[in-house]
Parts: sequence; C-alpha cells; structure tokens
Amino acid sequence: MADDAAPTSRDYRETVFLPDTPFPMRAGLPVKEPEILARWEDLYARLRAERQARGAPLFVLHDGPPYANGAIHIGHALQKTLKDFVVRSRFALGYDVDYVPGWDCHGLPIEWKIEEELRAQGRRKEDVSKAEFRERCRAYAAQWIEVQKAGFKRLGVLGDWDNRYATMDYASEAAIVAEFHKFVVSGQLYRGSKPVMWSPVERTALADAEVEYHDHNSPTVWVKFPVVEGPQAADHASVVIWTTTPWTLPANRAIAFSPEIAYAVYEVEAMETGLDFEPWAKAGDRLILADARAADVAAAAKIARWRRVEDVDPSGMVCRHPLAALDDHYGFSVPLLSGDHVTDDAGTGFVHTAPGHGVDDYLVWLAHGHREIPETVDADGAYLPHVALFGGLKVLEPEGKTAGKFGPANGAVMEKLVEAGNLLARGRLEHSYPHSWRSKAPVIFRNTPQWFIRMDEAVDTPELKGATLRETALKAIAATAFYPEAGRNRIRSMVEGRPDWLISRQRAWGAPLAMFVDKETHQPLVDPEVNRRIVAAILTRGADAWFTEPSESFLGGHDPARFEKVEDILDVWFDSGSTHAFTLEGRENTRWPADLYLEGSDQHRGWFQSSLLESAGTRGRAPYEAVMTHGFTVDENGEKMSKSKGNTLEPDTVIRESGAEILRLWAAMVDYAEDQRIGKTILATTTDAYRKLRNTLRYLLGALAGFSDAERVEPAEMPPLERYILHRLHELDGQVREAYGRYSFQDVARPLTEFCQTDLSALFFDIRRDALYCDPPDSLKRRAARTVMDLVFERLTIWLAPLIPFTMEEAWTTRFPEAGSNCLRIFPDTPASWRHPAEAARWAKVQAVTSVVMGALEAERREKRLGGPLEAAPVVHVTDADILAAFEGLDPAEVFRTSQGTLMSGAGPQGAFALAEIPGVWVEPRKAEGRKCARSWRILPEVGQDPRYPDLSLRDAEAVAAWDAGHG
Repeated sequence: MADDAAPTSRDYRETVFLPDTPFPMRAGLPVKEPEILARWEDLYARLRAERQARGAPLFVLHDGPPYANGAIHIGHALQKTLKDFVVRSRFALGYDVDYVPGWDCHGLPIEWKIEEELRAQGRRKEDVSKAEFRERCRAYAAQWIEVQKAGFKRLGVLGDWDNRYATMDYASEAAIVAEFHKFVVSGQLYRGSKPVMWSPVERTALADAEVEYHDHNSPTVWVKFPVVEGPQAADHASVVIWTTTPWTLPANRAIAFSPEIAYAVYEVEAMETGLDFEPWAKAGDRLILADARAADVAAAAKIARWRRVEDVDPSGMVCRHPLAALDDHYGFSVPLLSGDHVTDDAGTGFVHTAPGHGVDDYLVWLAHGHREIPETVDADGAYLPHVALFGGLKVLEPEGKTAGKFGPANGAVMEKLVEAGNLLARGRLEHSYPHSWRSKAPVIFRNTPQWFIRMDEAVDTPELKGATLRETALKAIAATAFYPEAGRNRIRSMVEGRPDWLISRQRAWGAPLAMFVDKETHQPLVDPEVNRRIVAAILTRGADAWFTEPSESFLGGHDPARFEKVEDILDVWFDSGSTHAFTLEGRENTRWPADLYLEGSDQHRGWFQSSLLESAGTRGRAPYEAVMTHGFTVDENGEKMSKSKGNTLEPDTVIRESGAEILRLWAAMVDYAEDQRIGKTILATTTDAYRKLRNTLRYLLGALAGFSDAERVEPAEMPPLERYILHRLHELDGQVREAYGRYSFQDVARPLTEFCQTDLSALFFDIRRDALYCDPPDSLKRRAARTVMDLVFERLTIWLAPLIPFTMEEAWTTRFPEAGSNCLRIFPDTPASWRHPAEAARWAKVQAVTSVVMGALEAERREKRLGGPLEAAPVVHVTDADILAAFEGLDPAEVFRTSQGTLMSGAGPQGAFALAEIPGVWVEPRKAEGRKCARSWRILPEVGQDPRYPDLSLRDAEAVAAWDAGHG
C-alpha cells in the first residue's frame, strides 16, 4: 500500500521544467491574421526572388478568372484556397511558382447591372452611346475587382496581385483580338445561318456552355398534316406529328421519319363518349403513325376504337401544311424526309421539322438538298411581320415583369389549328428544357447569321498539320493529366459531341470580332496590315477604338464601301479561353504551357474547354499540362446553397467570427473532388481539429524552451520511443511530398492531424511528460525527447504551412523571431537512417498491450478502487514471446504511465482483466507500493532514501540537487 508523502516545507514547483511559451492557447485568428498579412505584403515577390536566386525549377499555375461581379462567396473561397495550397506547397517543395490572379470582365451580367442603373435614372440602353455604356461597364468591373481582390488576399492567397490580369485591360483586349485573327487567317472561321440557342431576354445567341436545363411545363399538340402526294392521298389520310413547341409550326417545312419504324394507316371507328368536351377526331378519320405509338395517340385523342387499315411506307410522301387552308402563305408542300434522329419512343414516330428552330431539323433539311432556311422569329422572341396569321406575337416575353415567360404564340397557333381542323389532341408535359445560365430564362432555337469556328474541317497550318480542331483537341486531352482522372472522360465526351464553336454575340460589352467582311464574297478580309492596325489601336485605346473609329482608319488602301465592319462581340468563353496567350506568353519568369489549370468541375464545358479549343486551334495543343477540378459547395444537408433558402454561408462571416485559417483547414480536410458540405456544425468540428493542432504546437514550443544544438542527441543513441517517432517522420515525409505532388491536400491534413493526436499527444508527449518535467537537464532521455521534438517542430511547421500558413507563421516566429518568414522555408530533407520498420512493429505491439492496461485501470476507476494511473502498479501477463520481446529496453511503468509496472510471461490468473480483441494479454491492476514523490507524484518504495530530500524519489532528488547547484 502507498504511504503518504512525508511532510515538507519546500515547494518544488520551481524545480519542475514546465512548458514555457508566449504562444497563446486561444488563437484570436480574426485579429492575428491581419497582422501577419501586413508582414506578408511583399512575401510573394520575396519568395520568387529567393527561389530564382537558387535556380529553382519553375511551376506555373494559370488562374481561371472569376467574374468581376459581386463579393466573393464560399465557392470562390474554396477554389482560391485550393489554388493557394498549390502555390504554397510548390514553393515549399523548392519550386519558383508563377501565379498571376486574373478576372473575367466582359459579358451579360455586367451589362444587365448597367442597364438596371440606367433604368433607375429613367434612361434606356438605347439612350446612351456605346462608348458611354462600355465605360460604365468598365468602371463597374474595376470596382468589383478591388473588392474581390481584398477578399482573396484576406484568405491568405499568395500571388502577383500587383500585376493581376483582367480581360478588359487594353493589352488583354488586343491579345484576344489577335487570337481571334489567327482563326480568321487560318480559315477556321465561317459565318453560317443555322439555328442557335437564342435568349430573347438577353437578345443574344448562347453557346452550349451558357445553357443549363431545368424542368419546364410545356403544351403538347398532336397535329394532322393532310397527305397530298402518295398512295394515301386519295383516302384523305393525314400524317400525325407531336410537338412540345406549337409556336414552331409556322416554320414547319418537312416531316421526318425513320425507315426502321413500322408505320400504318389507322381508321377511326368510334370516339369515347360521356366527355365534357367534343374531341377533334371523328369517325372515318384516317391517321398515319407508328404502330408502337398507336395506343398512346388513341388515348390522347379520346379514340375509343379504330382499325389498322394497312402498312405505310412514307418515302416520297408529301403533305399539306396544317394551316394552308387559312392563308396562302402556308401553301407550300411539306415533304417527308428520312432521318436518323427519329425514334418511336415518344410522340407519333414522325418528327415535325422546322429547320430554323432545331439542330436535327436543320441537319435533316440540309441532308436532303434543301438550302433555304426560313426566318420566323426576331431577336426579341416575336414572329416577324411576314409570318401570316401570327406576325408580331411573342413567343417569349423579353422584358418587364413577365420577362422570360412564354407569350401568346403557343395559344394562338393552337387556336388556328383548331380553326383549320387539323388539331387532333393537346396536353401538357413536364420535361427538361434549356435555360440561360445567367438569366435563368427559357431559350429558343432561332435561325440567325452567326460566326462559328469549325470543329471538323482539316486545317493546313503548321500547328494543326492537316488535322481538324476536334481531332487536335481530343489528342491534347489524351496527353493531359487529370486530377481526379474522371475529368478526362467528362471533357472528352463533351468535345467529341460538341457542335461548331459559336463565338459571336449581339451585345455591347466585350472584345469585338474586329474584322471586315467583303460585301460581294461575304468572306472575311484577310490582310495582315489591317489586322496589325486593329490590334495596335485596341492596345492603346482599348476595344472602344473598334466601335468609335471609322473603318478608313483600319482599312488602309481598301475601299470602305466594299466592306462590312463586324460589330458583334466575342463569346466571353473565347475571352477567358485566350488568357493563356497574354498571361503566360510575353512575360518574364514564366512559360507556356502552364503546369496546371484548377477550377470547378463545371468548367469541363467552360474554361477548360474554351482554353483547350482556343489553344488547339492556334498552337496545336492544350495550354496546360494538367487539369485539377473540384466539386461544388453545398450546405450540411447536401442541398445547394441559395439566399432564398437561407442556407448560404459567407466567407466574410466565417473569417470575422473564426478566422480564415478555419476555412482553410476545412478546405484541406474535405475531398474536394466531390461536392463539399459546409455549415456551422461542420465548421465547429473543423475548429476542434484546429484547436488540437494548435495545442500540439503550443506543447512543442513550451517543451522546447531554451533548447540548443548542444543538447542534441544522435539518432543511434536515442531510446526506442524517439527512434519510433523519427520513423514516423520519415514515413510522413514521403506521404506529404507525394500527396502535395498529386494535389491531394486531404492526404496531408488528415495524416498530420492524426499524427499529432495519436503519435505525439497520446503517445510520445504522454510518455515523455514525466522525463521532460522532472529529469535533470542532462538526462539522455530528456535530451533525446527534446531533440526529436525540435525535429518534429521543424517539419510540422513547414508541412502544414501551405494549408494553415497563419498559424505556422505564428508558431515559427514565436520560436525564431529573427529567422524570417516560415513561408520562405523549403521542406527539409529527412535522412533515410530514420527509417525503423522494426520500431514501428515494436510499438504496434506495445500500444496493443497498453490499451489492455488502460482498460483495466479505467475499470478500477469506475469502481473507485483506483484514482489516477500513478496510483497503479499493473502486472501484465503475456503469452506471446514476440510481445514480451517488444518491451525489451522499455520501462513498463513509463509506457503504461503508472508509478510501477511488471511484465510476466504466461497466462493471467483467474479474474484478470482482458480484452477479447487483444488475445494473450491479461492485467492485474494492483496498487502501487511505497510513498508519493512530492515532485513527480509517482509512488515508489525508494522515496525518502536520499536524506537530502526525504520526500523525493532518487531520480527527483538528483534533479533537484542539480537545480539547487545551478541556482546558488
């Protein structure tokens, strides 16, 4: 049994080597971070200068430009933080890193904002000059660039902020136009009249990347086209079509069918009765449709009974337009054309074909030798005046409170079909429909002249070497690394199936398609001197020069009367897709192509793809070696964030309340390749993980107070525990370097967090606490522990610096205030001699036994038979010789954190504590015998044996004697 310690008048606390550090437990990040940022003001420039002086290899991260409109949101915060992880980790790995932040400035969202400002002043866009309008757009974008820049810098993002790029800079606009001219000169550009997705609300064509799909409720109609040529004409049969866009019927020019589908004539014999309306079908009607669709058509038309009359081959058949009886405008013939796109999965097995309002319609029309594409709808979404019966009616409302809603056109067409006797049935359908991703309003397919870049025509230039743009782009995708790998398939499938690149827009705020078109040949003017003058003017006066200066100033000796000056603007994706040309080329200390592009996964159809196509078309390869993508940020329930739901989380709020470091650690610990969840509960968990990391650093700093090189112990002289921690450092060094190399930041943050909690706090610190506090300063065990702690601190502070740089900077400068910024450091080499697999195997066995001991002591505490572990003297019985061997050279009491401890070979006695998951180990949780040391609190029989210190153990007596000698 333990005796009480002998009474003493001395307070030994001053002789205990307790951790001592000014590094606070409470981080105070919202206050501390801005102080550190002030010291980092020129950090990026210092880093580049230092790395270049070393002759470091260059790494180029090209910034995908955010749009200069509004404060940063949580998605921005994630993306820019991931980019900063890349930049800082590459610096720490010894690279010279080029990263120039940029902004996308042109486009519709800013135009809308300026139009709103004008309306608030009682003015319309049409009331101001294009120059004034563009200047307002420029000022608006410039304002938000500064706001966003401040937000990104507050996150701790390193970059060349003083030399940021923006697509609206004069030099950028000139470079964009110069890139456009390359497509003109190479013959890849053409003007085509074809149906494109058109937004009446925005009054411009949209590319595929600018369209998203939402559920929409549309009217559906089954319409009869009377047969006028073919065997069924004499029987007054009608071909039946089905469509969800009745408004396109005035533009109908044909009906498509498939030779693979079985068609037949069905004669109506009886209609359903007891209805509250009279069906449009009548007994005796003869209807031609696919056999597979007959039952559904009969149900829609309320046909009670009909009979299948005969098979039908639609080849060569001609119909009359269903509105022909109402107006001669529709007196043309409607041929039936075979098409591969026709199926009998829905509708009637026939496809109403309006070549001006659908891609398939357009292609099948051209495939059968037709060239005339009717134009029926204007830029505002209204029928053109020449469209009989419907001129001026709106398909979509372009403005006002009803903007984006379907207008009266659908209803008017259905009424006229009823009047003509050719509406068979109607209904409604919920289906996926294209919408503008900016305005969220529905779009329509509309035939309009636009400029395109060819995807499938061989290009005889030195860059493409006779290949098509599609072939070149697909080859570049195969040569690019993707993180995650799934990104390759995603962008490849998009490039494989995409149409020609629509690059013209009918708006004001953007880089122009700065070229002239010959009015006679309708071909672009290709003259290097004209192009040179255009680019020079834009370089000095901005894109406004193209719109304000007369054609004569560019054309030189060419006759202005012969040439049309194109005033469309370029697709903003062409703008951002050209950023590599003016950010990576022509600048010092960088190179083309970039090592990495990093954006959200939606950019496979956006910036990644537009950059790929632009570069492949002008340089024959991708502008990047690798592409990294992240998922979207959602709330804690996995739902998309929106202000209407009230589930948004603003970065500024998190930074103000908790600090940017918490956001950064969250970003480091999530799997960015998937959608990431964030919210108060998740951030609370992140804060807890941060607190544990910070406490590890605080403990290291305190325990290392006064450490010097004179104290160091060589690894060969260290005890087994220290050699094990060195082994873990060796393992982690390889893991950290490899994870940063493949941009897997989660595989840095999580293993290091686990190392701090498990190997350091729960094992190394816990076991060595007694030696650190109570051993004499010259104790080998204490010196070895502090040597290893120094090596741990040296590595943790740089390994974690890319992820949580504020805290690592604070820790490093707390210990080494004159050593300069922690961010300037490079990962230190880790000697191969630190690798000790045998120690790892030993400590796996030791910790297994320790877990049984801890279980036994916990059971004793619950029963109030023991207090703390220092009251215990466990006797451990082990049957496995390898486990016993693992304890050679170790003090069981030290390992178990008890005052005494004994290991014995063999099975434990009846009633000894055991754990089923760790067989062959039993524990007798005995109480320690002896007296309690007044300094270390260990209970030992030896306490009092040194007469100088009758209340201390022998070890503590020697330590105090040394302390007394050193303090007079």
